[in-house]
Amino acid sequence: MTEKAKTRTTRQQRAILEELRNSDSHPTADEIYDKVRQQIPRISLGTVYRNLDSMSESGIIQKLELGGGQKRFDGRNDKHYHFRCCSCGRVFDLQIDQKNITDMIKNICDKCEHMVEDHYLLFTGICSDCKKNE
Repeated sequence: MTEKAKTRTTRQQRAILEELRNSDSHPTADEIYDKVRQQIPRISLGTVYRNLDSMSESGIIQKLELGGGQKRFDGRNDKHYHFRCCSCGRVFDLQIDQKNITDMIKNICDKCEHMVEDHYLLFTGICSDCKKNE
């Protein structure tokens, strides 16, 4: 396969990526499929899954395995953190000072003598909307 063929972006990939980047809800593959089908009626669910897997493996998007059900996907590929509501299941991006996380990782490495190469941090609890409705 030529280098150009490896990097060619299909119409389906562009539609999936556009949908993800226009969403802050961290949708499931099924939710993305429902949205993309409005633009490309003949797209299959399998095509959506394959493209999501391919894009997450290449680092274009993030696959979030947050527990509590289906995998979710994030159009942002920068290092950031998430909060999952245990009541409604929604997932939110968190704005956390990276220096605090860096200091925490350094402290962990100093205490246990392991070398942390990457990390994944998820906060869980009750979102503000669910908290208001209690």
